[in-house]
Amino acid sequence: MSEKVTEPAGRSRQNAREIAEARFEKLFEDAEALSIQGYLPDGTVVYWNRASEAIYGYSAEEALGGNLLDLIIPAEMRSIVEGAVRWMFESGQGIPAGRLELRHKDGRKVPVYSCHTVVAVPGESPILFCMDTDMSALDSAEAELRIAATAFESQQGMLITDRRGVILRINQSFAQATGYTAAQTVGRPLRILRSNQHPPGFYSEMWSALLLSGSWQGEISTKRKNGEISADWVTFTAVRDASGGVTHYVGTQTDITLRKQAEAKIIHLAFYDPLTHLPNRRLLQDRLQQALSAIRHNQSCGALLFIDVDNFKTLNDTQGHIIGDLLLQQVAERLKTSIRASDTAGRLGGDEFVVMLEDLGSDLHEAAGRSESTGRTLLALLSQQYTLNDLVYEGSVSIGVALFSPPGSSVAELMKQADLALYEAKAAGRNTLRFFDAEMQAAVTLRAELVSGLREGVAKGEFFLHYQPQVDSHDRIIGAELLLRWDRPRHGMVPPTLFIPVAEESGLIHPLGDWVLETACDRLVAWGDQPVLAQLTLAVNVSARQFARSDFVAHVTGILVRTGADPRRLKLELTESLLISDIDDVVEKMTALKRIGVSFSLDDFGTGYSSLAYLQRLPLDQLKIDRSFVRNLLTDQSSVVIAQTIIALGGSMGLSVIAEGVEEEGVRRILGDLGCMSYQGNLFGRPMAVEEFQALATLSPAPRTVPAASSAPRS
Repeated sequence: MSEKVTEPAGRSRQNAREIAEARFEKLFEDAEALSIQGYLPDGTVVYWNRASEAIYGYSAEEALGGNLLDLIIPAEMRSIVEGAVRWMFESGQGIPAGRLELRHKDGRKVPVYSCHTVVAVPGESPILFCMDTDMSALDSAEAELRIAATAFESQQGMLITDRRGVILRINQSFAQATGYTAAQTVGRPLRILRSNQHPPGFYSEMWSALLLSGSWQGEISTKRKNGEISADWVTFTAVRDASGGVTHYVGTQTDITLRKQAEAKIIHLAFYDPLTHLPNRRLLQDRLQQALSAIRHNQSCGALLFIDVDNFKTLNDTQGHIIGDLLLQQVAERLKTSIRASDTAGRLGGDEFVVMLEDLGSDLHEAAGRSESTGRTLLALLSQQYTLNDLVYEGSVSIGVALFSPPGSSVAELMKQADLALYEAKAAGRNTLRFFDAEMQAAVTLRAELVSGLREGVAKGEFFLHYQPQVDSHDRIIGAELLLRWDRPRHGMVPPTLFIPVAEESGLIHPLGDWVLETACDRLVAWGDQPVLAQLTLAVNVSARQFARSDFVAHVTGILVRTGADPRRLKLELTESLLISDIDDVVEKMTALKRIGVSFSLDDFGTGYSSLAYLQRLPLDQLKIDRSFVRNLLTDQSSVVIAQTIIALGGSMGLSVIAEGVEEEGVRRILGDLGCMSYQGNLFGRPMAVEEFQALATLSPAPRTVPAASSAPRS
């Protein structure tokens, strides 16, 4: 039995694409109604289609290599055109489209509607494309309208309405363009042609301008009878009687759909990859340049991720280009769906892709962490199975990351850095990620190692709590703040300023926070039968990420019920960062916990958001003066004023005020004079083990100084 050989479906599609592109190129060349010319910055002609030959009289051989100003620009317009061309090349934008009178080869004026687009390719001279429509027929028709109030000899679509916009007459061209017959339009308002593609107020503004000046012209999206939407260049002219009153309006219509499609196609061909439809190298470099310029103003960091498909050449060589192209298309789709709207994914060429991340924060280390997280997500996503026709393929990628921050590197330098980082990732065995900057790579490695250590530390119970006394104006201990400590095997004490942010970013703050709350409640229960200790409160810091949990209220309530702790002895310390989140949700959660007796203190007050409008909505019990103000009270009058303001504010709102970081008697005396009655700091006791705190709390009053149990900083 003989077998019929058929062309693969993928190759047919490729041929279809090539045929379509060839047709489109032929359309540019043969389009009779659209003159397309291309110019270099000095005005040299580099493209001249057949319509340009017909409109301006110069053949392509005559025009190519000539100069715009010498060929079609009237003498009186030369200086204006020179300035406009210079501006367009400098700005990269076309001047607004409009009607011009240019010059034919034989010297006569040629009225055209002209649109301009600058196509800039990094490393090459930009090209200014001018797309002109011959408006000679329209000019003649408009002259006839002004003279005889009729223009139905014109080949343009035309209509006449009364002064209220009711259609009285249409010509045959209008009927052919819209699909409506005279019987279907006469007597009906113009709004039957509306496409609902314009913003609110567009039509009212158009009619206002028409009433004011007697004419209007512009682009309108028109709905044809079959439902299709066309782009039309429309003019309306008022017809007046002898006394100057408007009796009618005459409208003309030119279909510019083809020209707009041509503009869009030119832009797409110039700036997008035809296989994946992602931004190509040219557009990526342009966007990267914009991002580098923007960081000087917004002081925000970004990252460039170079992504290379591992072992792509082997797949392409063994399975063919069609399968290789399918893989590249699927990689592109996964990239597009996995990044933020503000980020950019593109294809550099071959099997290399790029992702540009912007707005990663002002701190370079934070930006490194966020870009590393995105990179890990992409590694996992792009390593999932691909279905390539009948082939199930296990793929992977390598990623190189280069960070940029103010004042920023050049585009070329940044791309080289990302490429070098990618080389390191591939050299490390592929399916991995590497940073260009050695310091950042070390920081990311440290963070990953810390996350691993934190996870192990939570599982093995390596964390413990220190208690720092809080006292009243008579030096009596009224409670303590619980401070989390980590004694890591083989590393020693890890500063809270190092591990707390990593715990929050990695989500490990949740199990740690749960353990702290459980321990605090168990301690309150243990103190319940000891008269002195039973009256103490324990303050527990709650991060914004913890508080944002939808089940936070139920979770805290469950711990209180399970342990049997008195909720009136539990104080939750919140930071001002909560105030920039969902304030209604914050108030609702605080109110629910306050109903059962839990109290709230606003920590680090005055250093963050500090919106009084939000503050008055929060069911707080206490404000905490931040140590940054307290430590400068003896030397900085502005710190005294701030502390005084916070104390006065707390008093006016019925809130108690506590000052943290009190280490000197002079500072404590100033705070007392200002009206602050509660204190926390090394003057009264450093953070200490629970046994030391309990012994200290039994003394009345508490001594001003105690032996240091730990010098680790407060978390």
